Amino acid sequence: MNIEIGSRAPDFTLNSNHLKPVTLSSFAGDKNVLLVYYPRAFTPICRGELCQLRDEVEIYHKYDVQVIGVSVDSPFCLKAWADTQGYPFPLLSDFWPHGEVAETYGSFDDALGVARRGTFLIDTEGIIRFAKVQEEDVARDQSEWKSQVASMLGSHGRDLSEVAVPAAPGNWITLHGEG
Repeated sequence: MNIEIGSRAPDFTLNSNHLKPVTLSSFAGDKNVLLVYYPRAFTPICRGELCQLRDEVEIYHKYDVQVIGVSVDSPFCLKAWADTQGYPFPLLSDFWPHGEVAETYGSFDDALGVARRGTFLIDTEGIIRFAKVQEEDVARDQSEWKSQVASMLGSHGRDLSEVAVPAAPGNWITLHGEG
């Protein structure tokens, strides 16, 4: 299945690295969600991507975006990885039925049995505003979805000049009305 921009995000409930269920629709009306699928915990590219998200998470919080990582690893593996790396956002386990939610989002690689690098930005109404599933196993260009976060919030009438953005790798948000 391919997810289309403008469509409703498929709802799901998955166990987190805290061994508690997390339901996507529980963020509706409150938080935008950046859903980041990655293939495997404890691998170099995945660690680099999630560490960048970890290091920039305060920027996402200022934009009312809840970052959520998802893989087909077990919740126990994800707990160990989150504890090791200090990830301040939930890591969800699409372990069983194996990759069922990743399949729903068009992000499951049947041949390898893992999630592809899929990124989905979901607004507070549960609508997909950005969707990209990367076929190749290389690090994602996070500036693509960062631009979409700034654009999406700007298009909803929010005054971005009120958001104090700390210096961060990439210095990705300009608050000068560009766009």
